[in-house]
Amino acid sequence: MTEKTLLILAADHRNSLETGLYGLTGPADPAQAAHICADKLLIFQALLDAAEKLPPDAKPGILIDEQYGADVIEIAGRSGGLVDLSVPIEASGSEWFTFAYGDQWRRHAEFFPADHAKVLVRDNPGFDPSRRARQAKDLAEVSSWAKDADRPLILELLVPASESDLRAAGNEAARYDAELRPGLTVAVIEYLQDHGVEPAIWKIEGLEHHEDAVAVLSAAQRDARTAKCIVLGRNAPKSHLDHWLKIAAPIPGYVGFAIGRSIWWNPLDAHLHHNSPPTETRHRITERYLDFARYYLTARDTKS
Repeated sequence: MTEKTLLILAADHRNSLETGLYGLTGPADPAQAAHICADKLLIFQALLDAAEKLPPDAKPGILIDEQYGADVIEIAGRSGGLVDLSVPIEASGSEWFTFAYGDQWRRHAEFFPADHAKVLVRDNPGFDPSRRARQAKDLAEVSSWAKDADRPLILELLVPASESDLRAAGNEAARYDAELRPGLTVAVIEYLQDHGVEPAIWKIEGLEHHEDAVAVLSAAQRDARTAKCIVLGRNAPKSHLDHWLKIAAPIPGYVGFAIGRSIWWNPLDAHLHHNSPPTETRHRITERYLDFARYYLTARDTKS
């Protein structure tokens, strides 16, 4: 059976959503939390509208948090497999991996019938060795649990530049992304694997060149591992995202994307400022999602 392409609409943002979109300066009060929950439900409804327009070999997915998306998780979990459901384990807004619910993380992670568990990781070989080791230990614990619980793990890997990396790239972020980040990503993947971290899917920042995408996938699958890769959005402009998708999609082993803010941020911002009614907002999110989905599927089927 051919594996379906996994096209995830990522909506598990919490800290960045509270401060960046809703302008909160402290914890959400009940009315504010209800507003955020309603908007996350609107995002999910937009995905459902898109699902019926996808080809049979594409699988729509939602990545959604328990804090503001419990209703979505409940509905998606009862969708009969229509939507792939991923739920994050990490706390939002932390520099290093931290469990969202502390010692109770397993209880929360197992409460809902998700298809995937997800963790967000920031790492770089130039970061503090002791903190890297502590983070890897926690991630190995999650990885082992995910295997035992039959919750295939998605590891979202961000590789920020260290100070020395930026100097080496002439303090140019684009140059760092193109020249240094690919090799550092490979190094981080191998480091985490050597420390017992074995996700089913690596959620990877976009890569500028075919050979770099192949190298990252090779690292994910070294020593006969069967892990796959998907491309994350990083709130990048559409032109950047289209390029990253075009690079990755034709390579066997890349099986989709997980894009969030690039799809729904601007429509929700317009909705919040009374420039867009809910029906129009929902339609805009649907069309933005489908635009990336169609682009990825076309790139996937393009023969080099």
